[in-house]
Amino acid sequence: MPKIVFIDHLGTRYETEAPVGRNLMQVALDHGVPGILGDCGGACSCATCHGYIGEPWAAQLPERSATEVFMLEAVVDERPDSRLCCQIKVRPELEGLVVRLPAEQA
Repeated sequence: MPKIVFIDHLGTRYETEAPVGRNLMQVALDHGVPGILGDCGGACSCATCHGYIGEPWAAQLPERSATEVFMLEAVVDERPDSRLCCQIKVRPELEGLVVRLPAEQA
């Protein structure tokens, strides 16, 4: 299983083992990572699984869908590297992926 690292706004690291095929929101919830709420259960309708995914990982992810872009417009601190974790499925090549979590979800 690939290792995925979540880092909260204070710098605390949460290293997880992520089953291939699960989305990042599910992985965070499975491991009790604070800052990922997943209120909509992964339906891409709430933005409570907002995270920042920078390079080199961002280049390996699918483009944001129109729905994801729309939902991200509602977050407090949207950035070019903002993503909804429910929209990113774990793949073996994402080993070591780092997701930084925004302060507004703390």
